[in-house]
Amino acid sequence: MRRKIFLFLCALTGLSIVVTAVLIHFVLYWDYAQMMRHDLAVEIEYIRAGIELSGPAYPASLRRKPWQPGVPPTRVTLIAADGQVLFDTSAGAAGMENHLSRQEIQEAINTGQGEETRFSETLGKRTYYRALMLSNGTILRTSRTTESVFISLIRPIMLTILIALVIFAVAAKISSRITGALVDSINRLNLDDPESNVTYEELTPLLTRLKKQNDTIAVQLSEQRKKRLEFTAITDNMREGLIILDHEAQILSCNKSALGLLDIRLGTIENQNVLVIRRDEAFRRLIEKVISGLTAETLLSSGERHLQAIANPVMDGGLVMGAVLVILDVTEREDREKLRREFSANVSHELKTPLMAISGYAEIMAGGLAKPEDTRHFSQNIYNEAQRLISLIGDILMLSRLDERDGALPTERVELLALVRNLAERIGAAAAEAGISVIVEGEEAVITGIPRILDEMLYNLLDNAVKYNRPGGSIRASITKAAHEAVFSVSDTGIGIPAAEQERIFERFYRVDRSRSKAAGGTGLGLSIVKHGAALHRARLEVQSDGKSGSCFTLRFPDPAGPADS
Repeated sequence: MRRKIFLFLCALTGLSIVVTAVLIHFVLYWDYAQMMRHDLAVEIEYIRAGIELSGPAYPASLRRKPWQPGVPPTRVTLIAADGQVLFDTSAGAAGMENHLSRQEIQEAINTGQGEETRFSETLGKRTYYRALMLSNGTILRTSRTTESVFISLIRPIMLTILIALVIFAVAAKISSRITGALVDSINRLNLDDPESNVTYEELTPLLTRLKKQNDTIAVQLSEQRKKRLEFTAITDNMREGLIILDHEAQILSCNKSALGLLDIRLGTIENQNVLVIRRDEAFRRLIEKVISGLTAETLLSSGERHLQAIANPVMDGGLVMGAVLVILDVTEREDREKLRREFSANVSHELKTPLMAISGYAEIMAGGLAKPEDTRHFSQNIYNEAQRLISLIGDILMLSRLDERDGALPTERVELLALVRNLAERIGAAAAEAGISVIVEGEEAVITGIPRILDEMLYNLLDNAVKYNRPGGSIRASITKAAHEAVFSVSDTGIGIPAAEQERIFERFYRVDRSRSKAAGGTGLGLSIVKHGAALHRARLEVQSDGKSGSCFTLRFPDPAGPADS
């Protein structure tokens, strides 16, 4: 700005100098021409008076002598009425052409006097003529020649340039100071508080507008910050990941959930291409589709998590202005789907086995292929497989209820020690047959729960302690109370559970020893029922085993005096 103002002032000064010099020269030249015409008019009157007093010999005395350089170079000519030159102070009259056609001569003949100005392009000079009709019929003409205006401009050009340079230098210095003072005062303006500035009066309207603009901007910034905080508060507290892109797939905004779900470790990803965070084929195709204006979605994997990415374009007038990318954690859904598929396959397999056995025995008996003495044996086998099938279906229905968290199941106050003693009696016959002793000990502890499910949970633990025990072994079930807990534990002297299997024993249809489990009549769902029932009652389930000499299962029910979460 400083440079522009300085150059403008210098250019204006230079132009002013040139225009002023030219105009002054023209004015002076015009004034000189007017004076010369006046002098010619006065001088011709004196010459006429001299001729009339002294006669025709007077003009000869007007010839300029070599020693008279100061005499004005006025040319005097006498012309007859027919245009013939009678006398001329600058040339011989005999050799001059007829002047009758000259304009100033014609005007003098017609009006008594005349004048004319003629320019010589060859000599670059201008000549002024004045003619007067004398009383004897001859015409007196005087003339004076001067340089043309352009020639008169060229002659003093060096002096003019020198003067102009001096004036220009002084003007440039002054312009520099003025420009510096003006720009410095503007640079020192306090734009945060425009009205506090003391400066040129002409800047007052600008400062007033700046103040209003600052107030408007402050309000807008406050609104923007408020909206930004609201947007950040909403997006940062979303469980879903949210990524906002521009039309070139550059990241404009990304919430914390998206960073966590995509396992992004970068310091900042805003203003970077979204493909920086993932480069796999599925994600790249998703971005290409949404940037082209299509809605798209795909499944992604991030470690052990399953993610669903949904992308929608942002359109304006048919043009893609950006895109919104939503990331959902569908790990639980995918795991449930996988579990459902595995469960369906396992159920089909588990149901098929007893049904095939029942069908086989029944087919043999129906075809009359069984001997009379084998009929009882076949019937017993059919009964056993049917009971196994009923038990399996019962466990499946129980798991289904637990999966649905059936709130219709009533809760009651249940005394655990009495429940465990009752269950010990129910497994007593099977335990006695295997030579296994069952010991129940502890103290009374009342919790609030669903009796049917509690019964099924504890029965499965005691029943497993019998099935997977060694002949002649023992089972110890105890009830104790701790701070805000009622603790049920059952330990046995059985085969134990290897450490590598302890995390999987609660999976549906998972068996550590399949051959023994099948022989014992297990469905593979008992511990899964225990796990789901514990979750329903907010109980912690623990298992301890060295894999060789028995196992201990513990259920810790919270706050024995309070209600269970049903």
